[in-house]
Amino acid sequence: QVQLVESGGGLVQPGGSPKLSCQPYGSISDTYVMSWYRQAPGKQRELVATMRGGGSTDYLDSVKGRFTISRDNHLKTVSLQMNGLKPEDTAVYYCYGKQAGIDYWGQGTQVTVSS
Repeated sequence: QVQLVESGGGLVQPGGSPKLSCQPYGSISDTYVMSWYRQAPGKQRELVATMRGGGSTDYLDSVKGRFTISRDNHLKTVSLQMNGLKPEDTAVYYCYGKQAGIDYWGQGTQVTVSS
């Protein structure tokens, strides 16, 4: 069993650079796939960034060049550095992990971009 706990987020001004972190608790393998999703009000949840066990990454087109996903291999945490935030980045951000065919989700953390 794995539990994902997110931290970071909150109210951010346009252009701000917050960092989200996701700490997994439980037995995590090096091939664990971890991602960040987000869901804005009235919209479907969308995949923002993914990091695979080998270190390869993928990003949503609208965040490429602004967001960076990274992993601390010792602590197993996965972070999402967000730069140049825009109002349209406002959403609840969820940490997601997959291991042995099982999906795990964090509780979500709100990011609101507003002046």
